[in-house]
Amino acid sequence: MKIIITGSGGQLGTDTLAELTTRGHLVTPFTSKELDITDAGAVASSIAASAPDVIVNCAAYTAVDKAETDKERAFAVNADGVRNLAVAAKEAGAAIVHISTDFVFDGKGGGTATEPYTDKDATAPLGVYGSSKLAGEVALAETLPEHIIIRTSWLYGAHGNNFVNTMLRLAKERESLKVVSDQLGSPTWTKDLARAISVIVERIGEAGAKEAGAKETESAIWGIYGYSNRGVASWYDLAVAAISEARETSLGADIVCTSVSPIPATEYPTPATRPSYSVLDTAKIERVFGVTVPDWKGSLKEMIKEVLKIESKVTQTEVGNEA
Repeated sequence: MKIIITGSGGQLGTDTLAELTTRGHLVTPFTSKELDITDAGAVASSIAASAPDVIVNCAAYTAVDKAETDKERAFAVNADGVRNLAVAAKEAGAAIVHISTDFVFDGKGGGTATEPYTDKDATAPLGVYGSSKLAGEVALAETLPEHIIIRTSWLYGAHGNNFVNTMLRLAKERESLKVVSDQLGSPTWTKDLARAISVIVERIGEAGAKEAGAKETESAIWGIYGYSNRGVASWYDLAVAAISEARETSLGADIVCTSVSPIPATEYPTPATRPSYSVLDTAKIERVFGVTVPDWKGSLKEMIKEVLKIESKVTQTEVGNEA
C-alpha cells in the first residue's frame, strides 16, 4: 500500500513508520517541519503528488499546558490542519487514520467514575488542547467519510519527550521525586499503538480491494475507536514501575533516586486541568480489527529494553568516535 505519515518525526510517527516499512508498505513520511499541515496548499500538493491509499496523521499540537495561552496555534494544527488533510485526502481518494486523545473527555468516566470510555460516551474537554483535538475529530468526520479516529492515552516511547523518559531522566538527577497519584489512565507504548495502526491500515487496504458488490461491510469499519494498553495506573504507579524496571538493567547504575512519593494533583497545579480518570474501552477496536492489546506493565518492560539498546548504540558510537 502507498501510505503517508504526517508528524513522522514524533515518538508515535517514528514507530509507525518503522512498523509499516517493516511490513513492506511504500511509506512517504513527513515530519512537521517538512509538511506543515496548517498550510492547505502544501498539504494538497504533497498528497496529490504521493497519491496515497491511506494517510496516517500523527501530526499534532501536544503542548497541553502551553495550549492554554496558545489557543490559536493549537486549533490551527489540531483542527484546521486535520480539515486540510481531510479535504486533500478526499480529492485523492485516500482514507485517513487520525490519532486523537483521551483529553476529549472530562475525566468523570463513561457513565460512572470508574467505567472506561467508549466511542458512544459524551465528550466534554476540560481545556484548549482537548477542545482543539475534538474540533479536529469533527472536522474530519464532516469532510471525509472514509476515516478512522483512534483516541489514545498516556503515550510514551523510546523516542522523544514523554512522561516515562522524563521520570528516568529525573531519577538520575534527584534523590527523591513527588508524582501525582489521583489521576488514573492507561499508559500506552507507542510501539503497541503503531502495530494496531498497521493492522487497521491493512484492513482498509483489504476493504478497498474488494469488488464493488461486496463492499457493504466496508462502511462498518469507519468511525471512532479507543486504544490504550490494558490496565489502569496513576502517574505515580507509572513512575515507580519505570524506575523499578530501569534498576533491573544497566540503566540502574545511574539512578540516584531512592524515594518516589505520591501526591494529589492539587499539590502539582498546572495551567491545564487534566482528566482525573481517562481509561479507554478497547473492546470495539479488538472486535472490529482483531488487534492485540497488551498489558501496560509488560509493554513498559519492553520499552525499557529498547531504551537500553538505544543508549548502548550511542555509547558504542561515542567510543568509536574517540578511537
